[in-house]
Amino acid sequence: MTRYADIRKPIRSGIVVVDSQVGVPQRIIVLQFNPDTLERQVAPQAAGGEGDSGGGGSGGGDRNEALRLKGPAQETWKFTAEIDATDQLDVAAPEGIHPELAVLEMLVQPTTAQLLAASKLTKKGTIEISPIETPLTLFTWGSKRVMPVRLTELSVNESAFDVNLCPIRASLSIGLKVLTVSDLPAGHPGAALYLAHLAQKEQLARRARGGSLAQLGLGRGI
Repeated sequence: MTRYADIRKPIRSGIVVVDSQVGVPQRIIVLQFNPDTLERQVAPQAAGGEGDSGGGGSGGGDRNEALRLKGPAQETWKFTAEIDATDQLDVAAPEGIHPELAVLEMLVQPTTAQLLAASKLTKKGTIEISPIETPLTLFTWGSKRVMPVRLTELSVNESAFDVNLCPIRASLSIGLKVLTVSDLPAGHPGAALYLAHLAQKEQLARRARGGSLAQLGLGRGI
């Protein structure tokens, strides 16, 4: 007889905010529900332009570069996350889901301390102020998908509120861009994490079963 305690709980997806200077997690955001679907786009970084350079073709690329890549593919993820305070009534939520929304929004916002520091530099007449750097952000989807990302889209749809107008239910459309070694400076911990993510893909690809020419109707060879 199977007991409820014996049923393995599903692993949650989430976001880990890491201090890129020391590589220590600053905050771990566990999504309340795993998204039902994921939309992923992988765009190859071809060395040449589109098309060919002659022979009757219409493109203007260099045919010698047709099979070359100039860097890692650009990968983006999109999904919808749900947050519902009514699903966890055993947890006190006097502010509704304001805190959960705020922690996600702060992934794309500089802090007040950073803004005040930049303002002081401006008043001192600093000629050039470097853009504010945010912590390294990792997206995790199980142990085989851990990758450095940048949040590119955050759309919030609040659909229920308590008597104090605190949101208690919301869906969030989240877009992520996977950061590669082409996006990060040499020696950055995010670059090492991307290489580990890519190595994991290579291992999984080697485990895939190959087909045969006969299955393609090419039993006599190509």
